[in-house]
Amino acid sequence: MDDEHYMQIALGLAEKALAAGEFPVGCVLVCQGRVIADGARVGTKGDFINEVDHAEMVALRRLIDLKENIDKREITLFCTMEPCLMCLGALILNGVGRIVYAYEDVMGGGAGCDLAKLTPLYRDRSISIVPNVLRPQSLALFKTFFRSPENNYWRGSLLAEYTLSQSPSTNG
Repeated sequence: MDDEHYMQIALGLAEKALAAGEFPVGCVLVCQGRVIADGARVGTKGDFINEVDHAEMVALRRLIDLKENIDKREITLFCTMEPCLMCLGALILNGVGRIVYAYEDVMGGGAGCDLAKLTPLYRDRSISIVPNVLRPQSLALFKTFFRSPENNYWRGSLLAEYTLSQSPSTNG
């Protein structure tokens, strides 16, 4: 199995989130060729936005609920959008060894954070990050979201404007 295979699964979760009116972020946690947890973004529709239940946080809660003895350094997160600082911090603290994402978050993405400049709790962890896996497919979902008049989450934001200005062949 390769990165694109697992990203396709994450994209399927993002498509379900989009169909439910949520921001189209989906993710899976994979260890030794097995999807062990997944998540999709919730809390982005309606009048009371929830900025805690990001797809990565949902998946990490499900991982913890497994109560399995897993070497978390062997876990790879596949996500349709670059993790934000909150999620990146949670992934690092939980020992996830690798992050693969599809679409960059120009407004809130944390992947460009220089971990070497952080405090030892974060700086001394090892994590690798791979961007742009199936980016065009993820971009299409975000464009659909931002074009929909029903979706107000981040409407008019830097992320929305950037996303809507992208051509399908643009690669970050």
